[in-house]
Amino acid sequence: MTETMLAARMHQVGEPMVLEQVPLPQPGPTDVRVSVQACNIVPNLANILANWTTWFPQNPLPALPAIFGLDPAGVVDAVGADVHSFKPGDRVYVNPGRYCGDCLACRRGEHVNCTSYAFSGYFGFTATAPRLLDRYPYGGLAEYTLAPQYSLVAIPDSIGFETAARFGYLGTAYSALRKAKVGTDTTVLINGISGTLGLGVALYALAMGATTILGTGRDRDLLGRVEALAPNRIRTFSTRDGAIDNWVRRTIDGGVDVYIDALGPGAPHEPFQQGVKSLRRGGRAVNIGATAGEVPIDVHHLMDQQLQLMGSCWFTAGEGQDMAAMAANGMVDLSIFENVTFPLAKVNDAISGIENRHGGFSNFVITPSEK
Repeated sequence: MTETMLAARMHQVGEPMVLEQVPLPQPGPTDVRVSVQACNIVPNLANILANWTTWFPQNPLPALPAIFGLDPAGVVDAVGADVHSFKPGDRVYVNPGRYCGDCLACRRGEHVNCTSYAFSGYFGFTATAPRLLDRYPYGGLAEYTLAPQYSLVAIPDSIGFETAARFGYLGTAYSALRKAKVGTDTTVLINGISGTLGLGVALYALAMGATTILGTGRDRDLLGRVEALAPNRIRTFSTRDGAIDNWVRRTIDGGVDVYIDALGPGAPHEPFQQGVKSLRRGGRAVNIGATAGEVPIDVHHLMDQQLQLMGSCWFTAGEGQDMAAMAANGMVDLSIFENVTFPLAKVNDAISGIENRHGGFSNFVITPSEK
């Protein structure tokens, strides 16, 4: 096998990716090397990479030049001597979450709360995260990636690589619903239901048995497509038509059990606040969209009404395995996504062109094996 591989690397923040030959990664004892067949393009990637110090000034970048690519899926190519559950030829999704294994949170099994938690191929969350970014510097925008065995999710033949590469957003949605204890007696409000995150919340809320799913957005045509997925259980509302909380309380007496906010960092604060106001007594709100800034919240109201407000960041490989099983047995329909693929050589076109997607229904992916 050749000793190098093709990768797209960013040399300076805001500059286009550059295709280069880099050394082929070699797996350590507990690592796997994966031949990348698809890697998701994050919808806000162009804005994030161009405006890093504004959007995420507290989050350390990997050392530049860096191979980005948050959500790779592909085929195991080589394994370390201490890898026993995976073998070459296995189809996998690679969860980019990296944890140290020896901090107190890791020893408690709370891996996403690791004091050095990092996204391989993206950024870190703490001052000590660069040690994990340096250990695993290979994102998915390359022919191969290197990952610890704990990050792998086995995917069945029924899930294509392009769809599996969306597991990051789907997993974020699924983990939030689990934290909010969504089940067969639950009503859910999703702000931004037609977007990439929100659509995943809707799909897995349906699979988990939510009785009624209310969703908001701006584009009425996209909202109509979402509602058509389950007309008896999904109802949508354009924020152009008024306040969200007024609509929710007209629709469900007393308000919803769970509110998931999937709006991005550039969203105004009013929809988030209105979502909190939509909760019934004892309701739970989860923010996964990264609404930014200091949002005024009436904490007295939270106390009096026994409300919970929490953040949820990413998901575990175990949750990813649950998601794969739910898709394999027909509990969730991932065929609704429209995969738009680009070869690695067109990575900059994919990053800039994603603004033309059809809301959350479009799935932009890089296919490094495609020439």
